[in-house]
Amino acid sequence: MSTPNAPTLAMVKSEQAERPRALQPSGWPMPKGYANGMTAEGRIVVTGGVIGWDQHEQLRDGFLDQARQTLSNIAAILAEGGAGPEHLVRLTWYVVDMDEYLANLKQLGAIYREIFGSHYPAMALVQVVRLVEQAARLEIEATAVVPR
Repeated sequence: MSTPNAPTLAMVKSEQAERPRALQPSGWPMPKGYANGMTAEGRIVVTGGVIGWDQHEQLRDGFLDQARQTLSNIAAILAEGGAGPEHLVRLTWYVVDMDEYLANLKQLGAIYREIFGSHYPAMALVQVVRLVEQAARLEIEATAVVPR
């Protein structure tokens, strides 16, 4: 059964796939180090909760060293999925000590830019009582969208 007066829909494929982009509502202050929201179309690449251990499951010492290893681990997982940091749309950070996180913002920002560049996806930060690996100081989940 057809509907003669129904509108015709056409799918237009873009010549150039659009990379994820930040959503910034008019009049809102610019966030520092994250985006309020992101939009993207394509293939999704997600990580589980990633912590700061190496390929031998040895945790790095201290918050900043664990953060560096965690972000490096995420970059490796993204690469395995054909994605890069520029495809990130969301990071969810779980930390065991919010004060430790806040006390290290400057160094953490430098580490982040060293590994991910200046692409800042939507982010959430949550303090938790502990993580599965008791010595872990943080855990991060990542979502990326690779344009088709």
